[in-house]
This record gives sequence, structure tokens and C-alpha cells, in this order.
Amino acid sequence: MSETHSSDPLAPVATEPADAADAMPSADAAAGESAAARPKRRPADITRGVEIIREHLKTLPQTPGVYRMLAGDGAVLYVGKARNLKRRVTNYTQVAKLPVRLQRMVAETETMEFVNTHTEVEALLLESNLIKKLMPRYNVLLRDDKTFPHIMITRDHDYPQLTKHRGARGRDADYFGPFASAGAVNRTITALQRAFLLRNCADTVFASRTRPCLQYQIKRCTAPCVGRVTPAEYQAQVNQARAFLSGKSRDIQTEFADRMMAASDAMDFETAARYRDRIRALTAIQAHQDINVEGVVEDADVIAAYAEGGVTCIQVFFFRGGRNYGNRAYFPSHDKAAETEEVLAAFIAQFYENKAAPPLVLVSHALPELDLLSEAMAVRAGHKVELAEPKRGEKRRIVEHALTNAREAHGRRLAESSSQARLLEGVAAAFGMDAPPERVEVYDNSHIQGAHAIGAMIVAGPDGFIKNAYRKFNIREQGAAGDDFAMMREVLTRRFGRAVKEDPERSQGSWPDLVLIDGGLGQLNVALEVFAELGIDDVTLVGIAKGPDRDAGREHFFMENRPPFQMEPRDPVLYFLQRLRDEAHRFAIGTHRAKRTKAIGKSPIDEIAGIGPARKKALLHHFGSGAAVARAGLADLEEVEGINRAVAKKIYDHFHPDG
Repeated sequence: MSETHSSDPLAPVATEPADAADAMPSADAAAGESAAARPKRRPADITRGVEIIREHLKTLPQTPGVYRMLAGDGAVLYVGKARNLKRRVTNYTQVAKLPVRLQRMVAETETMEFVNTHTEVEALLLESNLIKKLMPRYNVLLRDDKTFPHIMITRDHDYPQLTKHRGARGRDADYFGPFASAGAVNRTITALQRAFLLRNCADTVFASRTRPCLQYQIKRCTAPCVGRVTPAEYQAQVNQARAFLSGKSRDIQTEFADRMMAASDAMDFETAARYRDRIRALTAIQAHQDINVEGVVEDADVIAAYAEGGVTCIQVFFFRGGRNYGNRAYFPSHDKAAETEEVLAAFIAQFYENKAAPPLVLVSHALPELDLLSEAMAVRAGHKVELAEPKRGEKRRIVEHALTNAREAHGRRLAESSSQARLLEGVAAAFGMDAPPERVEVYDNSHIQGAHAIGAMIVAGPDGFIKNAYRKFNIREQGAAGDDFAMMREVLTRRFGRAVKEDPERSQGSWPDLVLIDGGLGQLNVALEVFAELGIDDVTLVGIAKGPDRDAGREHFFMENRPPFQMEPRDPVLYFLQRLRDEAHRFAIGTHRAKRTKAIGKSPIDEIAGIGPARKKALLHHFGSGAAVARAGLADLEEVEGINRAVAKKIYDHFHPDG
């Protein structure tokens, strides 16, 4: 194999091959190893690194497998795969032929670990899996890889439900997607309801209805919950929706048009108007497509990469049933010297590691080992996957469209990064820092009179908000909830106490340069005390508080050994700091509301061991509320269907521990 970088074409997989998993320590264990227990990293020495690699070569087989390069502190530097382990690893001893970034990697290598696999495809699958888990610094990394929403039509109910779904597919249902955003799914579901009149209520709501809901009144449902439609008629609606989402939209629209004309000819203008509205709803779904997809008539993804200035933007378009389901831009982390084809291949492998690829994937560049990558994607998806770089025709035009979007998103990203860099320079100047901060953490608390108290941390850097680094803290200490100072103390102690323990050398990129506290001098003093107790003296601490009337624009800033100060009302740096503070406030309030809502939805019956959903439902139907169950006598509890004397005694004793 000619390449020496681990981001060769990788293969998507959700689980490791069985033989590989048995042969190697857990990736999670490796990732979670306490940094406090690791030895300190030696100074980089490329000669020593080459000798370490040569020692491993003596026992390496000439078989497929995966290798890991580790630094002295145990951190994984790099994960790669090989058709022939010995031949591939030998390449790293020929340092003169290596690019500078791989020379740095060899110099930092203190040891290596290997896993043999049966085939090169298995090696690709395992490599992709480990890169996603371990995030080695010398690999191409896809950091933002959330699952995408789908439309779900259930199959386990007499009257199937139409709803949005994200995550594991544990229910017997048909799934259509993916959609690039939740907004696209919501718009499509609304239009589908207008066109096919399917219910979107939960099964529990459906079972408890005694009269039609608002969805029926606004003509988005045929009210199967109260028998306004027969099972056969409703199933016909479901079949039409499935056919439309499967790509047979033209047939469905033709059918609706014929029925509209027939109703009109029969002078049944009300029915004709209903079909007219349903046709308009179908047209509305298709109107959101901003690209002609004549070249793609079935399910396909279109992936295009544009690189400049050491930054690569990758655009992914989703086409299902010949329709555009939206697109999303990604900016994978990689070495500035990495080739575009290399970055694109690594991206594709990691992108499909937790999702199935469609039968066709069109790409903008000729990928190395394209056939091998395609085979590995097929293993993950469970069906044949064609991975192709079209050269001409309609398919090439679609790829060019995606490439144009990638180029434009790349330009916007660079402009935003430049602006962000200038703002961080302004922050450094305002707070007397030696250099612009690479990581800013902002802390806020939220509670209502001490109830459901939480602390929140948001993170920002040169590329904007780092949302996968956000953290929430449920306040644990007795008496802290409701006391803003005690809450802040607990949050900061937990956050930085753990950081001191797990990353004392600060080599994992998890330490901030600047900490903003939403509050005044009191909150700042609490933060200073926590840092003093933990021995932290090189992180800039700033309190940010609104003015006397809590007016935005009149913020006061508090720092140690410096009088409180304000910034010019129209200073861009002030706006930037306000935005950081407001994001922390938004995250804190949102987390608090979610916790409060969850608590409101709980019933005291939930805490009784052995009381499942059926008995809980029977109790609530009989007594009307959890509070009424708690007040009920033993004889009253025994009258509930499904509650025998032993269960009634358990329920009674739970609410009356003193008898």
C-alpha cells in the first residue's frame, strides 16, 4: 500500500470485528485512562522514535491489521490500517520520505500497539471505529457527527403514526431520510399531514381520546382515534404516504389529480377542494428542493470537498427517492498539509461509521483505494454501495453544485474565523492577557427558589462555540441549591478538581485560558478561592455583571487586583462578551427547564418497586392522580383491577412508612 497516513479510505462500522475486539484492550479504556497515572512525555526525538518502531518490526506479521502509535503519557497519536502490517510500519522508519507532520509523529512515538484482522476490510472497519473513539491528534477527525433525523411511519399499530425520529431504530417501522435538519423534517411532516391526513399523536394519547383533536379540525388527520375513518381507509392513506416518500410522488399526485377531476365532474366540489389542498401540500414538499435531481432518481448522497488555506469544507447533500432532503457543511480537523483526497476519504469513513450509506454515493474527487472503501461501506450498510466520482453528465452537474456550496461555505468560515480571531485579540487586550485565548469557558447557574438547581458551562474558541464541550452540573451539596455563591463553588470545584486530577500536564486541550463568571465581585471571589485551593494560578478569571438596571451594554467587569471597569458601549469586543454570557444563560435556563419539566412529569407511583406501567395506569385511572393514590386506604387499593392484597400492602406501606 502506497500511503503512510492512517486516514486512508476508512470503512463505516458501528462495532469492531469480534477477533479484533478480543485481541486488543478496550478503546474506551484507553481513551479514559487517567492522565495522572501516566508518565510524563519525553522530549521529541525522531531517532529514538525510529528505533522504537524498528523494535516492533521484528515481531510484526505480514497480515492485515490496525496499528496505534502512542506517546509517552499513553495518549494515542495515530491510528492506521494496513493490508500488510510489517510493510506499512516499515515506511515510518524511512523518515526522509515522510512529510513533516509524520516526522513529528514518529518523534513523539514511545510505543506501538497492533491488532491482526482477517481481511483488509476488517482493518478499515476497526480503524474507523478507533479513530472515532480515541480522536488521535494526527488523524483526520470528524468532530461534529450527530445522527440525522428521519421520518418514521410505525408498523406496530392498527393506525400507524407519522412522526420524527432520531437515534436507534428499535421500533417496527419504516424510516425515511436522513434529513439535514430538524426544521426540514418538521416542514415535511406538516405537509405530509395535510396531504395524507395521518395522525402524529403518541399511542398513549391516541388510546385516551374520546373526541377528535385539533389536528382533525384543521384537516391534518382523519381522527382514527374515534372511528371517523375505517382501518382499511386509513391504511390506504398510510400506503400513499409510504409510496410518496419512497419516490413515487408523480404517481400519487396523478392519482389525487384524477380524483379531484372526478369529484369536480360529479359536482362534489367539497371533495374536489380537499384533493386540491392535498396536491398543494405535496407540491410544497417538492418546492423546498433547490436543485434539479434528474441525474439521481433513487437514494444517493453527494459529497464534495473544497480545500484552501489548510482548511477543508465538505458538503453533504442527501437525496432520497429523487428528492433533495437538504445539505450540511462539515469542517474536519486535519493537518494543513493533508491532501484533499485523503481528507475526503477519512471523512467518508467516519461519517458512515454510525449510519448506513445509501446505494449510491457520489464524490468530487478520485479517492485512493475507492473499491476497498466501497466494499467496507457495503459491509456496514448491509447492501451494495456504489462509490463513484462522475466525470460528466447530470451526476457530475450535481457534484459541481455541491462543490460550489462547499466553496461558498469555506469562504464564509474563513471570514468568520478571521473576525473571531480579531475579537479574541481584543479580549486579550481588554483583560491584559499575553495572547488571545484558545479556549474560553463561561459559567452560569439557574434555579427557581433553589428548586431543580443546575450549573452550566459553555465553551468557545477561535472557530466559535464548541457545543460538544458544553457541560451541565446537577447541584448535589445540601444547602447549595438557591445559594448562588455555593452553587458556583461546587461547579468550579468539580470542573477544575477533575481537570487537575485527569490532565495535570494540560496536554489534552481541556484547560481554558480564560474563565468568565456570570456575576459580580462575589462570584469572582468564590472562583478565586476555588482556584487558590486547587493551586491554579495561570487561568485568567473575569466576572461579568450587568449594570444597576441590568441593562445590556452597561456591563461591569471584575478582575483580581483591578478596579471594576466598563467597555465602550459600541465596542465589538463588548458585544462578543455579551454573546458569550447570553449563550451561557440560554444553556443554563434550557437545562434547568428540561430538568423541571422532567420532574413535573414524574408521579409518586414511579418510586414504588414492582409497579410497572400497567399497574400504574390502572391506579391512575381508578384514583385520578398520584396524590390520590398516596391518600388511599388499603381496602381502596385492593379494589383496583390487577392489584392484589400483597401489592396493595406494598403501595400502602410506601406512602405510610410509619404505619
